[in-house]
Parts: sequence; C-alpha cells; structure tokens
Amino acid sequence: MTSTLYHKLLRVTALTLALVLLFVSGVLSPITTELSRGAGTYIATAIGINAAVLPTDINTLSLQLAQRERELTQREIAVGLKETSPASAELATYVMSILLFILLVLIILNYVLDFMRSRSSEFAPKTS
Repeated sequence: MTSTLYHKLLRVTALTLALVLLFVSGVLSPITTELSRGAGTYIATAIGINAAVLPTDINTLSLQLAQRERELTQREIAVGLKETSPASAELATYVMSILLFILLVLIILNYVLDFMRSRSSEFAPKTS
C-alpha cells in the first residue's frame, strides 16, 4: 500500500485533533481547560471593532452601566458565584469528539478499501 498525500493529511489531522481534544477537555490536567477558555476569550477581545460615536447622555450612561456589569461579573467569577461558561467548553469538546470520530472512520474506511482493492488486483486475470 502506498501512502499518498491524502493518507498523510488524514493521519496528521486526526492526530492534531486528538491532541487538541485532550488539551481542551482537561483529561490530562484541569488547568488546560482553563487555558483554552482563556485563549478563546483573549482572541474574542483581541479582535474588536472600534467606532467613534459622539458622546451623549444616553451613550455615557450606557457605557457606565456596561462597565459596572463587567466589574460585577468579574467579582462574581473571582468569588466563585459565577462560572466562566463551562457550556462553551463542553460544546467544543463534543464537536471535536465528533470530528475526531468522523476522521477515524474515514481513515479506517480508506485502509479497508485500499486493502480490498489490492486483494482484487492480485486475483484479477492478467492480460498480455
């Protein structure tokens, strides 16, 4: 059996996805789950759009209210009253698990079909 670029790509993708899944799920260490949550939040805050709006009373009050809500949320997280969104981490784990399963099925199917093709070519009548 020859190892084509497609085979290599499937194996590398499955291995990479498995390692990321181990990292995000926290199987090896619970700290990795917190790191992955923090990385997602960091990326979300790093990619932002700033727009200039003329300050009015409503805008100022809205900004102050948003800042107070943000501070309150940070205090709740620090005290432990509120968690930092475990549902998103669980969703990421489930999605990556499904993708890894699909990749593994594709790899197994690919090798089975290659094996069947090589067996059929062995027993095919040779024409000369």
